[in-house]
Order: sequence, then C-alpha cells, then structure tokens
Amino acid sequence: MSVTGNIVESYRAPRRVVRRLLDAGRREDRALAYLMVACLLIFVAQWPRLSREAHLSDEIPLTAMLSGALFGWLFVAPLVFYGLAAVLHGLQRLMRQPSSFWSARLVTFWALLAVAPLWLIHGLLVAFVGPGALVQLFGFVALAAYIGFVLAGLREAALEGGGATA
Repeated sequence: MSVTGNIVESYRAPRRVVRRLLDAGRREDRALAYLMVACLLIFVAQWPRLSREAHLSDEIPLTAMLSGALFGWLFVAPLVFYGLAAVLHGLQRLMRQPSSFWSARLVTFWALLAVAPLWLIHGLLVAFVGPGALVQLFGFVALAAYIGFVLAGLREAALEGGGATA
C-alpha cells in the first residue's frame, strides 16, 4: 500500500499498518525516510506561524525564524526521536516485553509521519486563528494521536516478538 494510504489507514487500524510495515522486512532506509519526511512536513507546518510572528514583530526577521526551525526540525528533532525510540525500547525490555530497537524506531518514526497531517492543520490554525484555546486543544489532539499510534504500534510489535532483531 502507498504511504498516503497507510497514513489514512493508520487512523482506523494503526496496528494493522504497523504489522504490514514490520512484515515488509528490516529497511533502515525506509524508517529514516519516514522520520525525515515527517520532520520536513512538520517544519513546513511551522511556516504560517512563523510568518505571522514575523509580521507582528520586527525583532527577528522571518528568514532567521525559518532558519532556526529548519535546524531544529531537520537536524535536532531526528536525534530526539532516535533517543525516544531507544527509551521506548529500553522500557519494553524492562517490562520483559519482546522488543527490538528496530521495531521501536519504525513505530516511533511511522507514528510521527502518520500525525504530520494533523500538524499541518495545526500550523494553519495558529496562523489564521492565532494562539488560543482552540489551537491548544488541537495540539493536544495531535499529541494524543501520536502517543496512541506509538502505543498501538509497540503493542503490535511486541505480539510478534518485537519485529526483526537488533
């Protein structure tokens, strides 16, 4: 199934999508691509908010804000998500659940890509509505969706012995 088809299906049956991704075999290039595309989409989602902030305040130019967001989302965030995957793998091992670092990475990165459309909508809400309760609520919904996708994916990976080894 296509990536966009898998994203849509993740909202209905996240465990089935993760099972299909794990069954496709250990493909580190594919997992890294999921992570980088997700980070790129979330970086793009920041543009409307940054444009609004630059328009309302002349202290920091838009190019500087975009440069900072680019560095953060394409260089720092991937390292953070690798670290998160390592922590999740370690927690699974502590709870004596079958786990592999590979499956933890795949689940963590896929969940981020699956919620990237929500972050794009969030970026538009921030730009058009401005900061407020609606934007915060939608941000919590997107975060809850990410956590839900990660938990469902880790459960599915644990059912089959943690996916591929390593």
